[in-house]
Amino acid sequence: MRLGCWCIMAIAGMAVLTSSARADDPPIVAAKQVAGLFVQSCLQFAGDKDGLRGWAKKTGLKELPAGVQDRFLYGLPGVVFDASNKVGKFVLVSEDGGSCSVVAEMASGPVVIADLEQDLNDAKISFQVTADKADAVENALKHREYQASKDERSWLLLVSTVKDPAGGQAMLTANRY
Repeated sequence: MRLGCWCIMAIAGMAVLTSSARADDPPIVAAKQVAGLFVQSCLQFAGDKDGLRGWAKKTGLKELPAGVQDRFLYGLPGVVFDASNKVGKFVLVSEDGGSCSVVAEMASGPVVIADLEQDLNDAKISFQVTADKADAVENALKHREYQASKDERSWLLLVSTVKDPAGGQAMLTANRY
């Protein structure tokens, strides 16, 4: 579903929807879901593949069939879980090397960024944007990189979204360092 033109304005770190956007629009709700899933899974367990996979199974996420997993792993060893719900299609990617990603089939990129940053603030995770750039090959994509930390834990985060605020795929990745 493609929405009419709408914008997100950041005011004091909070996302405010203009009058033509609705908080219950599927790409907006999916953005909140993907950001929340990312914080609960990848930030909690980045670098701990066994912990992440145990959490995914305990949460009730099912492994995707091997052929489908390959599409998300790009030849790397790992496990991919289906985290889809009534809001949309989501997957959780656990690479054997410890990298963790959450992918949404359809989410509003600006809202993904706003919700992730709000979730990081709520969790008292310090973060700094280290890069914010268009994809070198696919002009419709935008990548935002962060360094984040809390206590003795540190992460490198990459958030890739479609520039169109009406929505598109979104992928959030965390690596411990």
